Amino acid sequence: MANTAQSKKRARQSETRYAINKARRSRIRTFLRKVEEALASGDQAVAAEALKNAQPELQRGVSKGVLHANTVSRKISRLAHRVKVLATATPSA
Repeated sequence: MANTAQSKKRARQSETRYAINKARRSRIRTFLRKVEEALASGDQAVAAEALKNAQPELQRGVSKGVLHANTVSRKISRLAHRVKVLATATPSA
């Protein structure tokens, strides 16, 4: 339990940051889910658009300190590859 004024303030700040970061992570996961759903549907145009919308959100997560830069880079790279594969697989199907 916080006793000093400083520790009480730090506890309040921690709760506020936790709530903000939780909302940011939730928003990022929503955008990622939209990309996954578009990939699952097989529609390349929708998947590409969803990925285009998700990239700034992921980068914002990096700049706000919610996610590590390499993690976001890896996620974007893997999703972009899956969208590209979907694009090449669609015409031949």
